[in-house]
Amino acid sequence: MTVHTTTDRPPGELPLVGETSPTDTARPPVPAVGRLDRTDWAALAADLDAYGHALTGPLLTPAECRAISTLYDEPDRFRTTVDMARHRFGSGQYRYFTHDLPSPVRDLRAAFYPRLLPVARGWAAKLGAPAPWPDELDAWVELCRAAGQVKSAQILLRYGPGDWNALHRDVFGELVFPLQVVIGLDAPGTDFTGGEFLMTEQRARAQSRGSSTTLPQGHALVFTTRERPVPTKRGWSAAPMRHGVSTVRSGRRHALGLVFHDAS
Repeated sequence: MTVHTTTDRPPGELPLVGETSPTDTARPPVPAVGRLDRTDWAALAADLDAYGHALTGPLLTPAECRAISTLYDEPDRFRTTVDMARHRFGSGQYRYFTHDLPSPVRDLRAAFYPRLLPVARGWAAKLGAPAPWPDELDAWVELCRAAGQVKSAQILLRYGPGDWNALHRDVFGELVFPLQVVIGLDAPGTDFTGGEFLMTEQRARAQSRGSSTTLPQGHALVFTTRERPVPTKRGWSAAPMRHGVSTVRSGRRHALGLVFHDAS
């Protein structure tokens, strides 16, 4: 996957958009939202159309990644913890944040949404499907809540040796945003080995197609939540897709997941 950026200015030059929440006064603002402005969004959209996933350039520095990954050890920030082996989802743990999101998580989610909205609406148009997503993330979240999807779906994942995540979709109710984001918080090959991000695409009357991505520290992978449009002889068709994580062979792997619909 090609990394697309529009400038070579050093990380940290642009300010973060948004205020710091009262619970984050000890942590300085993260300028990752400004770094999003340097992404070539047309190229990223083209990769999403072609493959159903696309990698950004670096959004978080190693220090910023560590600041987020260490939140895992602050249980009051989370509404629940999921043991994947217990539920036969794989092996390892993840935690769902409460709605009181840390400022970097909140601001990155809010910044990604309008940039991904044109892709979401374009895919819906190709498939002849409804496009219920308003221009503003807050308005979309209100629609989710009105439909009974009231729980935060923002997620922090932790994997150790032997852990993995089964192929799945993050569909938590009737209202779904067709794209989501995962950000790598540890350095592959240094902090851990294995743990590649996996995707499979179900093809009509053919074998499924798989792909794997090594997620660099601080980079984000945008990928389809449920399906993507693919051209056929009869027009556009929806190709179901699933994602997961391969077995971590050594070390510890953290990742931040940004989901744009809430859970029921």
